[in-house]
Amino acid sequence: MRLDAGVLAEALTVALAHGPIAADQVVAGSPIVGTVVLDDSDGVEIGVWEMTPGTATDTEIDEVFVVIAGRATVEFENGQDVVELAPGSVVRLEAGMRTTWTVHETLRKVYVA
Repeated sequence: MRLDAGVLAEALTVALAHGPIAADQVVAGSPIVGTVVLDDSDGVEIGVWEMTPGTATDTEIDEVFVVIAGRATVEFENGQDVVELAPGSVVRLEAGMRTTWTVHETLRKVYVA
């Protein structure tokens, strides 16, 4: 998919395709994730992603994201400081980072990967 130049995408309200998180990644609760890819051309993916309340682990890819709604914490397996996420937070992740996401209020972000 490629969002046409000059076309508006409402990141807060755009419909997402939701699905379960792999059972071996869920630590607590019953979180689900939703994603919509807005552009996947030129080797870069831009999209909107969200996760409902709960806790899950992940192995990251190279990504920069901006939180637009919700609250969460991200813990890093390598001992980095815990990151508190809220609207306006900007985070860069590197491929291979192992993380634990605890979502307190459904978290929605716009990402570039």
